[in-house]
Amino acid sequence: MKKVFWQTFALLVVASMVLAACGGGAATEAPAMTEEMAMTEAPAATEAPAATEAPAMPEVSFDYPAGGALEAAVNGEYAGTTVTVDGAFEGNDPDGVKFAESMKAFEDATGITVNYIGNKEFEGTISVRVDAGDAPDIVDFPQPGLFATFVRSGDVKPVDFISDEWLSQQYNAGWREFNTVDGVESGVMHRYSGKSLVWYPKQAWDAAGYEVPETWDDLVALTQQIADDGDTAWCIGIESGAATGWVATDWTEDMMLRTTSLENYDAWVAGDLAFDSPEVKKAVETWSEVWFNDAFVNGGRSSIVSTSFGDAPGGMFTDPPNCWLHRQANFITSFFPEGKVYGTDYDFFYLPPVDDSHGRPFLVAGDLVAMFNDRPEVRALMEYFTTPQSVSGWLEGGGAISAHQTATQDMYGSDLDYGISELVAAATAFRFDGSDLMPQAVGQGSFWEHISSYVAGSEDLDTAMQAIDASWPR
Repeated sequence: MKKVFWQTFALLVVASMVLAACGGGAATEAPAMTEEMAMTEAPAATEAPAATEAPAMPEVSFDYPAGGALEAAVNGEYAGTTVTVDGAFEGNDPDGVKFAESMKAFEDATGITVNYIGNKEFEGTISVRVDAGDAPDIVDFPQPGLFATFVRSGDVKPVDFISDEWLSQQYNAGWREFNTVDGVESGVMHRYSGKSLVWYPKQAWDAAGYEVPETWDDLVALTQQIADDGDTAWCIGIESGAATGWVATDWTEDMMLRTTSLENYDAWVAGDLAFDSPEVKKAVETWSEVWFNDAFVNGGRSSIVSTSFGDAPGGMFTDPPNCWLHRQANFITSFFPEGKVYGTDYDFFYLPPVDDSHGRPFLVAGDLVAMFNDRPEVRALMEYFTTPQSVSGWLEGGGAISAHQTATQDMYGSDLDYGISELVAAATAFRFDGSDLMPQAVGQGSFWEHISSYVAGSEDLDTAMQAIDASWPR
């Protein structure tokens, strides 16, 4: 009975509370705060933890693509590893020293060791190593033709891990073409030398009142003027041991760029335009009009084959000069007499165009690098090769020019090399040394051999060109 009573009482209380809440009566006052309640404070608000800042990346002297292997390497992820690089120069020769200097910033920033193992027999030894399954991690190729062979055999790894945005920022599109084989970008350009250059003895030149020619006709007229003054204009020599003749192949390539289209140049290099074609023979005949005139060449035509390419420019520095003009790549300054200063003792100008319709093309040669073993630390070094700091040894010491369009004037230790880089940048087109792109049997074989025989007079032009065509691997 008690249980029923209390259940009924509880229901009446609840009902009265509901009616009070719904009614319009005066608001019920809150109970007065007791002393104990007054002394009790609300708990202090809990502060949100401070945001954790990402650790700052170490400061380095070079830029790198965000999120790539080089960024991870700079953060120390691959410290203690080693990357092996092979190439055509030896570690203790001038290029080897410059390479080591160029790698120092990378090694210091990442803790990765770069082990260079190249030698002058590189072209032969690299194939043996790759065939034996002992390929180096990275190869510095001086000849794109050999590089393309390894790309097509599947030994070279594509550089698709480097973003197109980054590569476009670092390189002119033309350089990227050299690294692309059958539509796949498989390497990165590193450094180059400009070949379309004519050197002259500045002091004697200024004293004689000679002017820099703007066209090939102007250059031929200047050559005649120097002859009329009683001197020979040109210093020319093509002797180079087993490589005798390469100087003449360079002249032929420069004249191909100046007397026919880029399409014909590319077809010739690919073997689709014969050496015996009118286009190629015209290019050879254009330089022959200077070379084969004894009044124009120091020592006459007969001396050209026996004169070393390195000795040839020495005639510019006699007093008075024995010759006044020498066409050669920028590396030739290392063969000039010791103590001669650019801008004082010698200067250069662009080998002028023959036909204005072909613009102002530039012939270049250079080195590209390619990856044979795909590991994170190898990718990091490949990314470093896309920066001008990776060429710092050459930029500061001379002898090569950065292929990177992000290289600035202050990186160069020589106004000479920077001036050449500006000439190349201003060219309407440029092409790689054609003989370096041809099959080795031609580019470093029959082309050298038969062009030398032509210069020596032991073969006529038709015979020489037909012999080169016959040697092309089919």
